Amino acid sequence: MANYIQHFAALFTRQKDKARPDQVENDAGGFVFELDDWARLDRWLVLGCEGGTYYATERVLTQDNARVLGRCLDADGERTIRRIVEISRSGRAPKNEPAIFALAMAAGHARPEVRKSALVALPEVCRTGTDLFHFARTVEGFRRWGRGLRSAIGAWYQGKSADELAYQAVKYRQRDGWSHKDLLRLSHPTPVTDEHGAMYRWIVGGMDAVKNEAAKGGALDPEKLPALVRAFEEAKDAPRERLVTLVREHRLTHEMVPTEWKNDPAVWEALLPHMPQTALLRNLGKMTAVGLLAPMSAAARLVATRLTDVERLRRARIHPVSVLSALRIYAQGRGERAQKRENALTWEPVREIVDALDEAFYLAFRSIEPTGKKHLLALDVSSSMDSGTIAGIPGLTPRVASAAMAMATARIEPSFGTLAFASAGGAFGPRGASGVMSLPLSPKQRLDDVLGMVGGLPFGGTDCALPMIWAQKNKVEVDTFVVYTDSETWAGEIHPFQALRDYRQAMGRPAKLVVVGMTCTGFTIADPQDPGMLDVVGFDAAAPQVMADFSRA
Repeated sequence: MANYIQHFAALFTRQKDKARPDQVENDAGGFVFELDDWARLDRWLVLGCEGGTYYATERVLTQDNARVLGRCLDADGERTIRRIVEISRSGRAPKNEPAIFALAMAAGHARPEVRKSALVALPEVCRTGTDLFHFARTVEGFRRWGRGLRSAIGAWYQGKSADELAYQAVKYRQRDGWSHKDLLRLSHPTPVTDEHGAMYRWIVGGMDAVKNEAAKGGALDPEKLPALVRAFEEAKDAPRERLVTLVREHRLTHEMVPTEWKNDPAVWEALLPHMPQTALLRNLGKMTAVGLLAPMSAAARLVATRLTDVERLRRARIHPVSVLSALRIYAQGRGERAQKRENALTWEPVREIVDALDEAFYLAFRSIEPTGKKHLLALDVSSSMDSGTIAGIPGLTPRVASAAMAMATARIEPSFGTLAFASAGGAFGPRGASGVMSLPLSPKQRLDDVLGMVGGLPFGGTDCALPMIWAQKNKVEVDTFVVYTDSETWAGEIHPFQALRDYRQAMGRPAKLVVVGMTCTGFTIADPQDPGMLDVVGFDAAAPQVMADFSRA
């Protein structure tokens, strides 16, 4: 007897077939739902696309997302720019480069009002000299150096006090083929004070130019330069004891210290008390290698305290990914490229520092109140999730990063379960296996142990319906399914939204589904017509709070 239902049914559909007219084909050949342009804009601004994905190169993804950005700018330029500024300023993204790219593209838009709004927003998105250099490099791909762009760059310099400008000029001196000297010559800002005039002259010609003009009876006076600049100049030739004093008195950063002193523990000891939080994360290995950070040392205790200071993390806009990257690198005792270089920096990790970084990762997310709901945290560990990187960090694939995000929820919620899934018969056992594996994640585990556990799991195809199928088969009570995936699902005999519908009916529970998008593609398994499903962007620092509010409501 013919079994026609295997070819067509209303209640279940193979993922390689379209279940609804509003579905689109993903890059793996399965059918899913398409994000609208505004949701895709958020994914781009938070995740970027460094390294590409399993199915698309970085070039293709960038072009695709640039077209989305272009449509957003065409539809509502003001809204788009507000969103760029909001995500950039709030620290919700691991890196600022996607926002800078988006702002540069807006600055070259066809409509004058959009260009003007983008240039007005320049100081809000490009807060440091490095950001400004990135913008200068990128904007040349979208427009010429006209009066509006030159004026906006000039306003960036004019809008800072002389002391703020001094800090930017000596800490961020050049990047991407640009320097402050280049930008000042292009923009010709009018000095708003004598101190600004002295700073501009120093940036363009150095201390000799300032002194020469003063000797000729000009208005410039070296004493008009901020104390930080004068200390920076003196530090260039200062002996060790004087350098240490300058560092302490003028709060010099490590970028302002001559290279020949970068291996001196006394210099690092002087830098430590006022070291910015981001610099602290980036230089843990160096300070350990030179002997400053040692087990049970006062310096190690100070660093551990500062790493877990919630207010310092908030003020510095430290993103969880920055902490996660620091933890991975510090715990392995070498940089990502250390094996490829002779005399590469290595160190013996200090336990207090590793523990503090582990705690800092969770603190870097916005404060979350537990919902008391039953969560099933489901990690897509298929082959496609092992390609590309989060924020361009080597080794931090979507697969590994999803485990870190899941732990952020696991540390808060008292009732949760975790599992990994790929596709039936393709992973976690011989042909015919379920494709689901229980993950024994505990809030008491160290994060680096969890990442290692998930990174070592076998690969397989992708079937994002499996978490709901597994929960129904095993009669597991779930209030909120949280699926961390790239939505490149294709291998199942039923679509994820259909599997959730079946789970709700079979269990008599109004279960919700949160889809955590771990790449910047335009796909999602969440049904846009179902108010019980939600899309969030992976590693948006606000995501755990949004997920908790959705689960609780």
